[in-house]
Amino acid sequence: MYKVLIGLGSNLDTPVAQVKNAITRITDHKAIRLLACSSFYESLPQGPQDQANFINAVICIETKLDPEALLEFLQSIEQQQGRIKTRHWGERCIDLDILFIEGAMTQLNLPHLIIPHPHALTRDFVLIPAIEIAADWVLPDGSTLQAALAACLKHDLKKLALSP
Repeated sequence: MYKVLIGLGSNLDTPVAQVKNAITRITDHKAIRLLACSSFYESLPQGPQDQANFINAVICIETKLDPEALLEFLQSIEQQQGRIKTRHWGERCIDLDILFIEGAMTQLNLPHLIIPHPHALTRDFVLIPAIEIAADWVLPDGSTLQAALAACLKHDLKKLALSP
């Protein structure tokens, strides 16, 4: 079993509904159990600023799927929800990222999958929701998510007053 933090983001086609739909699809999988879901946050875009703000959240799951099978499953959800990549760090209806994995596969470096996610520790829209649900998460180097937060980029994060 793997304990995994997954980041979710959307800024197209009713973003809150897109994120909620993705959470439902993820947790409907028979080999996945939802352990926690963060609040939803609104953030400025990471890339080009001529796009709408994003809605972000992080979930913690437990799964029997290995990291590559989990990635394939998440990418299938992105396709089902209509994700089309038009530009680097551009707008998207849904973005699902494996952020961190606890246990035997805490680090992975494949051409199509890097864990921990290469940008996770530099983004407040990842770290703040992750800390909300996994404050005691220990990274492969022994540091914590909280320690990384002090050095991350700011995206004018706003916690939304709604239930995931």
